Amino acid sequence: MCRSNIELKEVIPEHITPALHKLQEAGCNIEIENRSIKLQAPKKLKAIDIKTMPYPGFPTDLQSIFGAVLATCKGTSTIVENIFENRYKYLYELQRMGAKITIEGKMAVIKGVRRLSATNVNSTDLRGGAALVLAGLSAKGTTKVENIEYILRGYEKFEEKLQKLGAKIYIKNN
Repeated sequence: MCRSNIELKEVIPEHITPALHKLQEAGCNIEIENRSIKLQAPKKLKAIDIKTMPYPGFPTDLQSIFGAVLATCKGTSTIVENIFENRYKYLYELQRMGAKITIEGKMAVIKGVRRLSATNVNSTDLRGGAALVLAGLSAKGTTKVENIEYILRGYEKFEEKLQKLGAKIYIKNN
């Protein structure tokens, strides 16, 4: 999302093969060694097309994360959501950040913009909320994500993991 280099350890690459293929198609260099993945992202990712499918196809659970990434790719991307209805709520929030997105039934057409703009956004579900956090990390300015309880229930130590990757993120306790 932030176009940098990362290394993930203690993963099972075979479980995320479709996602790795799409990242490579977008221009990332990926090296897999045992239970480790090294990813080098270019300055500008290329647009790609995604169709969610049952395993071993592209997972619907990663659709929103990729939607946030595609918002700033070079060119026009499409996502076809074949598994769940109403998985596109986060896209309306991305539009508030400056993303150029149209939704036509099961298909979302995403025309990449140079950069997203920070604003206050609303998380309506776990994966969409995580996508908004990642979009906020790449946006110019400070993004505030409301209703993070979805994210905190679904991702253990979410902010700590992002901080280890260099994110400037914190959770404000009420």
